[in-house]
Amino acid sequence: MSRQRSMEAILSSEYVTIGELVRLTQTRYSTLKFYTEEGFLPFEQEEQRLTRRYPREETAERIAYIKSLREDGKTIPQIKEILNGKNSGPVK
Repeated sequence: MSRQRSMEAILSSEYVTIGELVRLTQTRYSTLKFYTEEGFLPFEQEEQRLTRRYPREETAERIAYIKSLREDGKTIPQIKEILNGKNSGPVK
């Protein structure tokens, strides 16, 4: 098993793993996996067996946006509609 990267290394990285996203966003692994499977989180994967790589900044912003929608009482289908309609992360 590989060693965990330091938070400093994660914060300076363009791409992170789902485990690193857990640490960055304080979100459960199962929640992030669900969001990935629902198409909420963008990722890259060169081959089927390789680890998914998430663009750190974009994905962390997207997770924060999803959390804010959940706090506002939005359901998963509503969030999916919002994300698909905008096809982007949080409005700045």
